[in-house]
Amino acid sequence: MTRIAIKMTGAAALVAGLLGGTSAFAQSGATVAFLMPDQASTRYEEHDAPGFVAEMKKLCADCKVLYQNADADASRQQQQFNSVVSQGAKVIVLDPVDSTAAASLVKQAQAQGIKVIAYDRPIPDAKADFYVSFNNEGIGKAIADSLVEHLKAKGVAAADGGVLQINGSPTDAAAGLIKKGIHAGLDNSGYKILAEYDTPEWAPPKAQQWTSGQVTRFGKKIVGIVAANDGTGGGAIAALKAAGVDPVPPVTGNDATIAALQLIISGDQYNTISKPSEIVAAAAANAAVKLLAGETPKADVTLYDTPSQLFIPAVVTAENLKAEIIDKNIMKAEQLCVDRYAEGCKKLGIGG
Repeated sequence: MTRIAIKMTGAAALVAGLLGGTSAFAQSGATVAFLMPDQASTRYEEHDAPGFVAEMKKLCADCKVLYQNADADASRQQQQFNSVVSQGAKVIVLDPVDSTAAASLVKQAQAQGIKVIAYDRPIPDAKADFYVSFNNEGIGKAIADSLVEHLKAKGVAAADGGVLQINGSPTDAAAGLIKKGIHAGLDNSGYKILAEYDTPEWAPPKAQQWTSGQVTRFGKKIVGIVAANDGTGGGAIAALKAAGVDPVPPVTGNDATIAALQLIISGDQYNTISKPSEIVAAAAANAAVKLLAGETPKADVTLYDTPSQLFIPAVVTAENLKAEIIDKNIMKAEQLCVDRYAEGCKKLGIGG
């Protein structure tokens, strides 16, 4: 899979660059649906949906956006899909709960002349009209490589133990790509994978429960944990702390949520991935407007036989959190440096 790198100079600049040169004129008053998969990850409600709606307003002021979140229920997502079809959606942006089950939704829509943009998570068994996402395989490898480099820099020998691997939902094709990337980073690293878990629905409590069992099983042999996103990473950290593990071994993440960035500030989480969802939301809006106008969105690569636009974001650790998050205006110091995190922020040169 070809990797397309972008220089992150702040979410606003990226979005502006992304949309520059758009010449498409959408059908007047057209309806576009934005269907997201769950609420376990706060990004969809806090960033993706608002970002998509905002960009659609800029690109097509009189277009109507229908937003629904399936809350990790594939049956509910099918009902929501049927609902937006009945409401006249001409383009459906779909982030599937179940990537396999979503294939039938794509075919159902296309049979009625409705365009489908796969969003964030690919739909391998059906050719969507376009796919927009961050490079998930690249993300998995990046967080694993970052952890391995950290362990080696700290002088942690492979003989000292191994790592736990916490993947995302087994029904999410994007989770499968992240998982593949993690293995690419770990398999030849010299560090043994002690155990591996696919987290149903990406649910942090399930990741926490599984990690608790592994702490009992392996104890001090756990020298690090590669978690596929911040929610599962946070669950792992909670399990380690509940078990009295001190110091907590380095734990990875992905999404740069407020909670995860604060855990990095406090020293409890090692890394995350900064991927402002507004970037992908803007790209999806741009693609939707082009499809409405009968134009073909520009693809950088082809993935699962679908023309795709993929972005590679930055790995964030305590060392570059200020540069990647605060200085690029992705988040403000006032949002992070509250209460018990204030002291950690001072140590990182964040805030007053």
